[in-house]
Amino acid sequence: MFRLLKALPLTLAIAALILVAASCGSSNSTEARFVNAIQDTDDYGGQNAALDVEVNTTKIFSDVAFGAAASSSYKGIPSGSDTIEGFEANSTTEVFKNTNVGLNSGTQYTLVATGFATGSNGANVVLLTPTDNNTAPANGSVSFRVINASPSGPSSVDVWIEPAPFTSGQLSGTAQIPNISYRSTSNLYTTSYNSSGGGFLVFVTASGNTSELYINGQSIPQFGGASEGAIRTIVLTDVANGSTMNSTAIVLNDLN
Repeated sequence: MFRLLKALPLTLAIAALILVAASCGSSNSTEARFVNAIQDTDDYGGQNAALDVEVNTTKIFSDVAFGAAASSSYKGIPSGSDTIEGFEANSTTEVFKNTNVGLNSGTQYTLVATGFATGSNGANVVLLTPTDNNTAPANGSVSFRVINASPSGPSSVDVWIEPAPFTSGQLSGTAQIPNISYRSTSNLYTTSYNSSGGGFLVFVTASGNTSELYINGQSIPQFGGASEGAIRTIVLTDVANGSTMNSTAIVLNDLN
């Protein structure tokens, strides 16, 4: 390689070195954001204590509260086989530790810590690592996906996404995002943006049972538009220190 660079004019040699450096850097990095869905972190010193998260002993995410709708934004982290640790914020008290977390280069992830903080060294905490597809849908379209991070909810849920106002009075037919089990992530569901300006309403039921309602019409304000596509991720969690699914989901603004 360097013999070849010697034979090139100086300007071309510098450009070649920049390309080599850029390609090396992009091959071992990725982007991730973090969601704290551990419902009982108060066992570590405070009511649902926030978490600091380290990747390979470097702090990447700071003070991420349980159930916060304003979740941490994407940060650059190493790809490959990572060790990811969560600590009670501003302390050295470890809440969970996951080793050999495989993350691909050039990919975006939503890391979701769920389960329970109780147990030895965070043994009951699960780290979900779904990949994100933030490619814009067609103009005038909006996409939704669901991450089920509620260990105390039903074994699987149906998620209904209805444009507001929802006038039928009763859920019927087939859910837009059906049969999502705990620790699972749905595919994207895409529909037209709500030109009435009312946004969307989210309903969550036990799979196949519209009378067993866990989220009853949570509002997602209008987003997207005729000249752009947009994406939202809905994260289902437990009630803090409870034994059932939270009646309010976390909604992440993925795109637009």
